[in-house]
Amino acid sequence: MFAVIKTGGKQYRVAANDLLKIEKVEGQVGDIVEIGHVLAHGEGENVTFGAPFVDGALVTAEVVEQGKNRTVIAFKKRRRQNSRRKIGHRQLLTTVRIAEILLGGAKPTKKAAAKTEPKAEVAAKTEAKAEAAPKTEAKAEAAPKKEAKTSETAAPLFKAPKGEPDDLTVIKGIGPVAAGQLNEQGITTFAQIAKLSDKDVAKIDEHMPFSTDQITDWREQAKELAKK
Repeated sequence: MFAVIKTGGKQYRVAANDLLKIEKVEGQVGDIVEIGHVLAHGEGENVTFGAPFVDGALVTAEVVEQGKNRTVIAFKKRRRQNSRRKIGHRQLLTTVRIAEILLGGAKPTKKAAAKTEPKAEVAAKTEAKAEAAPKTEAKAEAAPKKEAKTSETAAPLFKAPKGEPDDLTVIKGIGPVAAGQLNEQGITTFAQIAKLSDKDVAKIDEHMPFSTDQITDWREQAKELAKK
């Protein structure tokens, strides 16, 4: 038995177990899709034609593959108009295997194959879960250490003196941002900057975005300001 079907704007003569490439139909590999637009069916010389489709006729097919056709290039040029247009198109195709040709409103008997995961994928997922568990535990153990490190770095470099802080922006080279950074590290007064030792200067140079020359210059200016 054969049938003439219409799908994707095209007509195909098909029989059971025929492998066919048609314009894309929704479905995963192994699914059974139904094509209800049957224009004609027959066996040998006995052919029945529809008007336009045969009532109660149905063709089912199994999805074998989802893919694309080769790229088709459409190029258009207009002479003396400096106009060119190039468009590429790749038609989506579905490869199907004709399963049944049904007549008189008969219902499909073939169903989609049960989807089972390959053993390799199942084994890979199991291994991934087993590896993830120790990593999670390790991360949980590492969390307290990270918090301890954060608390250590959060401690200021110096102990701020009691009393009102000075306006450090009076010192040339210290802007509002730099003054805020110095205050966060416990440096708040001119007298404190003036008394910085070379070791303190090196400490600031190591932990803050200021050079030794900058801090030394601020120290000299702070000595004059502290006298006032």
